[in-house]
Parts: sequence; C-alpha cells; structure tokens
Amino acid sequence: MAMFGLIVSGRLVQTEFQQLSETQFVTTITDADNVNHIAVFLTGTIPFPEGAAGQVYFSWPDPNAPPRWQLLGYISNTKPSAIFKISNLKKLEEMSDYSNTMFGQSHIVHNAQIGISIESITNIQEVPSPESAEMQVTFAQKMLKNFMDYVLSFSITQNNMIPDPTAIYVPLSTVQNWYTNFERRLAQHPNFWKS
Repeated sequence: MAMFGLIVSGRLVQTEFQQLSETQFVTTITDADNVNHIAVFLTGTIPFPEGAAGQVYFSWPDPNAPPRWQLLGYISNTKPSAIFKISNLKKLEEMSDYSNTMFGQSHIVHNAQIGISIESITNIQEVPSPESAEMQVTFAQKMLKNFMDYVLSFSITQNNMIPDPTAIYVPLSTVQNWYTNFERRLAQHPNFWKS
C-alpha cells in the first residue's frame, strides 16, 4: 500500500515512491522541464507515526554532481496535502540545455525528484512563501522611504542653523548612505536584517 501520492497537472496520480530507508522516500517526475506546481499528499492508507511528519524536498539533478535537495515544506496527519511551486527552483542554465528542434531533433528530457523524509514534528521546518518574502521587502522599502521623508522634512542648510551646544547633528549624507546600503542589502538578501 502506498503512503504518499504526487500530482503533476495533466498527469495521472503517482504513488510509486521508492523507500530508501525506514524514513526516506523518493519518486521521479519525468520530463519535468515544463512543470510549474506539484501536489504531494498522504493517500490515507498509512498515517504518519504519532508525533511525526514528512519534510518534502525537491531535487533538480545535475548529471555532474550529487543531488542538491531543496526544502519545499511538509505534510502531516493534520496537513495531509500541500501544493508547491517548483518552477522557480530550476536554474536558467539547466533550462537552456535544449537542442535545436529543427531537423527532427527534440529537447533533452530532464527528470526531477521529490524526496520525503519522515521526521519528528518538532524538527519540521516551515518554508516562507515567496509572497511573504516579497511582502517583507515591500514593507522594509516603504518603512525606509517613510523614515527618509521624515528626516528630510527637518533638513536646513548650514547658513540657517541656530547654534545649539546640546544638540547632536548628523550629516544628511550619512543617513542617505545608510539608506542606500540598507536597500542594496535588502535586494540581495531580504532576510539579512533578521540576523
């Protein structure tokens, strides 16, 4: 009896997961070049052991290197199915391995793999969705713009300054440099500020 199932749009349900160990299962998605989303689910015949769930991984194999597994998310007895977007996990150079379709040649077929690792529910990791990462970037950018607008509303030239020995002044160029650096780091790694 199959414990897991996989759905790729436009294809039959796939339940042939190869058991690699007591806690690890793998299946192959053939001709995965044009697959955008997959659904992984428990079939309902065999539940997870009490206190366990399944981390779901994706691998887009490189014929010249060992598999690189990327965490997609998880399924559990209380969350028996999940839909994952995999199109953004494919590297552009891997997708460019197409042969010329003229003169009777066809493209190279790429097979991807889905792995499920049964683990203690306390070890299960949530994967932030791309939408939540985009929302964090948007929030940070709007916050930075609001801060800069606020600071700039107090700007005056040095000729208009009234000397105040108790006040501390920061050159506006320093704040502008901080803003530029923060925005650059945010674009490179949206979660850098969490560390």
